[in-house]
Amino acid sequence: MDWINDLLWGEGIAHSILILAVTIAVGIQLGKIKLFGVSLGVTLVLFVGILLGHFGFQINSQILHFFKEFGLILFVFSVGMQVGPGFFSSFKKGGITLNLLATAIVLLGAVTTVIIHFTTGIPMATMVGIMSGAVTNTPGLGAAQQAYTDLFHAPDETIALGYAVAYPLGVVGIILSLLCIRYIFRIRFEKETTEIEKEENNQTHGATPISLVVKNPAIFNKSIGELCTLLKHREFVISRIMYKANNLIEIAKAETILHEEDRIFIITTEEDAETIKTFIGEEIQMDRKQWIPADTQFISRRILVTKPELNGKKLGDLQLRRLHGINITRLNRSGVDLVATPGLNLQVGDRLTVVGSEVAVNKVATLLGNSLKHLNEPNLITIFIGIALGVILGSIPIQFPGIPQPVKLGLAGGPLIVAILISRFGYHYKLITYTTQSANLMLREVGITIFLACVGLGAGEGFVDTIINKGGYTWVGYGFIITTLPLLIIGSIGRYFFKINYFTLMGLLAGSTTDPPALAYSNATAGNDYPAVGYATVYPITMFLRVLTAQLLILLFYA
Repeated sequence: MDWINDLLWGEGIAHSILILAVTIAVGIQLGKIKLFGVSLGVTLVLFVGILLGHFGFQINSQILHFFKEFGLILFVFSVGMQVGPGFFSSFKKGGITLNLLATAIVLLGAVTTVIIHFTTGIPMATMVGIMSGAVTNTPGLGAAQQAYTDLFHAPDETIALGYAVAYPLGVVGIILSLLCIRYIFRIRFEKETTEIEKEENNQTHGATPISLVVKNPAIFNKSIGELCTLLKHREFVISRIMYKANNLIEIAKAETILHEEDRIFIITTEEDAETIKTFIGEEIQMDRKQWIPADTQFISRRILVTKPELNGKKLGDLQLRRLHGINITRLNRSGVDLVATPGLNLQVGDRLTVVGSEVAVNKVATLLGNSLKHLNEPNLITIFIGIALGVILGSIPIQFPGIPQPVKLGLAGGPLIVAILISRFGYHYKLITYTTQSANLMLREVGITIFLACVGLGAGEGFVDTIINKGGYTWVGYGFIITTLPLLIIGSIGRYFFKINYFTLMGLLAGSTTDPPALAYSNATAGNDYPAVGYATVYPITMFLRVLTAQLLILLFYA
């Protein structure tokens, strides 16, 4: 029976994989249990690892270190690929205010952590672990551990212990903060719903269809190409034209001549709609079906871009209108409709709305790919190129004045930054960054569960002793302060001074702590998607800042 003993208590590969698999499987199953409507999800993997580690189930330290770092890289890279496309656009318009408030929450949490460190004398490494647990941010935990290990070539298990102790009440503290703000400002959901619907009606949408009658004498007998030149600084596509003389509907081409009282169907942005209306003529109400009569050969179809060689190419370079007599009116990317202007760069996964004859549309579908099978195939080259570049970037020493030892972004910061940049700009370099949501989620969950299991197994041996004999129970209170104080202060400022709608504010507070249970609670409470929009707006910058502040606190106090 020696093989059983080796399998359970040895240090071989089989033993390591068995312990990891059991830890992850049991943790995920327990994480599905809800208490008061809230579950801890995959974080229970950490606590199962601590429990097994406490009872002596250990993994060889080198194997444990490899699995932990590799799991962390997979997790932060997949997070970066997910949030990257919206990272830079999240700073536009109203998102600036939300992101500034989220940044203030992160910084105030870091300041609170430093104050508690000086007040209580708890080591900063432990306090960073408590801070990461208090705001339920696992990448911050990984970044802190990696930064500490880089400095001292040995881990500090109290970072993981602080995280584990503070995490449960961190989830509760976020939800309690949402409730406190609701009652402090006496918020009524009916009023919030009415106000946000008004705001939504005034928002700009990506692509707006309008039907116009040509009234401006300045464009009579001019071609559509000449009209586009006159309005070259506006985003619009003329899709179809109905001639006044015979009511014939045709696909609009560059050489099509405009006449008085002709009707044209245009796709444009809401910002440019008024200018285009004023310049061309007057708007009329025509159903979209009227632009494709029953006796015509025109069809409208959405076609997927799936050919890798089209990645990064400009739409106008394909000359689809000139060569095939079709019009592309809209481009849908990640659920957002964009006006299909000639200068728009294509990405694999884009959906183009194509109008034309059935033969021409089918030909264009062949040219663009239009294959779901190709989209479902994982683009592993981009993933591993990105991980390699991220590891290189994370290993570059950066010297800052006043810090004797060079700072590194590490295995958490490097891959995260590279993933954000690749997902946003990779198509310029022919890198296919499209990944199905399920594939990204699989990569992320595999990474985070391996990481949490390793952290728990490594910290389990001293967990009980820390709580009972070393004052670890006080860490729960400190974590609760780090959770609630910044949320209550900045949440109140956002509501009182910036008049942010409560549903959006709920998303902001949940997103500033990157806490999915708080988002789930907010969505269920609000009964709409506005908390999710607020969460998504601040999530990218918050995730980046949480990783950065955790590393900087370690480096500033130990380097």
